[in-house]
Amino acid sequence: MRLERTSFARRLSAYQDALSLPVQPVVEGRLLRMVGLTLEAEGLKAAVGSRCLVLNEDSSHPIQVEAEVMGFSGNKLYLMPVGSLVGIAPGARVIPQGTAGLLPMGYSMLGRVLDGAGRPLDGKGSIRAEDWIPMDGPSINPLRRHPIEEPLDVGIRSINGLLTVGRGQRLGLFAGTGVGKSVLLGMMTRFTEAEIIVVGLIGERGREVREFIENILGDEGIKRSVVVASPADESPLMRLRAAMYCTRIAEYFRDQGCNVLLLMDSLTRFAQAQREIALAIGEPPATKGYPPSVFAKLPALVERAGNAEKGGGSITAFYTVLSEGDDQQDPIADAARGVLDGHIVLSRHLAEEGHYPAIDIESSISRVMPAVVSPEHLRYAQRFKQLWSRYQQSRDLISVGAYVPGGDAETDLAISRQPDMARYLQQSLDESEHLPQSVQRLAKLVEGRTG
Repeated sequence: MRLERTSFARRLSAYQDALSLPVQPVVEGRLLRMVGLTLEAEGLKAAVGSRCLVLNEDSSHPIQVEAEVMGFSGNKLYLMPVGSLVGIAPGARVIPQGTAGLLPMGYSMLGRVLDGAGRPLDGKGSIRAEDWIPMDGPSINPLRRHPIEEPLDVGIRSINGLLTVGRGQRLGLFAGTGVGKSVLLGMMTRFTEAEIIVVGLIGERGREVREFIENILGDEGIKRSVVVASPADESPLMRLRAAMYCTRIAEYFRDQGCNVLLLMDSLTRFAQAQREIALAIGEPPATKGYPPSVFAKLPALVERAGNAEKGGGSITAFYTVLSEGDDQQDPIADAARGVLDGHIVLSRHLAEEGHYPAIDIESSISRVMPAVVSPEHLRYAQRFKQLWSRYQQSRDLISVGAYVPGGDAETDLAISRQPDMARYLQQSLDESEHLPQSVQRLAKLVEGRTG
């Protein structure tokens, strides 16, 4: 009891001393001009990444907009607003607010839909946060990360059998528009063995956000999920924050020892938001209109996922990457392949044939699969791909009747197995198949066994 009183007296004395210290005046600035999405202000000093409030001088129409310092040149600061600037006039006051604030965290977030600032979008009331943490989390020493050693069952037969995912792996879903990537993400959300699911809907159409939550995620999926949504009509800064926020949520639950599934749709919209910001503050474009900072931001975001230290949790992450015009050499797609642990390519040709999920097995790869499956499983997957590829190479000749049976034994075998292989790769939206069953079915198919 004496120790408690002494501790309280010490804290009270420190608080009284703090009250007696002179308060440093807040140096305000003035808004000079607005160019595109960027605000230019002078007369104040603020660090890059800190936040400011922009206030108009018209007391009859008070307007307050939050902005973040993105850069500086001499005495000028370049700020990016979070919300609408309607009503803000030249000469508006710019008041520094210090560093970025804390974000709500906790298990009470499960089943909720939030924006990039942690505010609820689902009309279920405010978040009762158990913790408040900063946006930037501590980095993990790469030599202390637990290696990827065990497979993760995602409930999708073709991925389980041929592109096995490791717990803590980071994969990309590469696709153009309208080939079923959101449906595939929804299937993973419902079927994957994960304690916590974090979904980031970055830059999507507002209509698709609700459809994903209600139709694809469903009641069962949302119960163990946290959804962070920033539609396409929001500012690029808010879209950027939403991607970082959902990653930070996944890190928080990983630090609690949970196995987390992180789904981000899409990494391309994150890169486009950074491109808008970088071009607005004057950064020169480098590759197809993308400034260098975009290619620095991608690995900084992706590297935060993965396994924690030994004995801790994990983040298995799937990032969708939009290939403009189905171009796999798009700069963002090319950069993403270099920082991810594998890629799953969705084919428009297969989608047009009604083949779902439209996974192009020949173009897809899981780089950690050899480390998490048995030698027999790996041999079955390689043999399946060989037969599937052989059939695809001869498909045109077969379709026009130019191929004569008996000309090549390997091609004859591929033709005889093709219907079974196609059935193996296809799966309905509400169908789930666990990893052991997927491997068992793959073994029967490759060995030619029936039943």
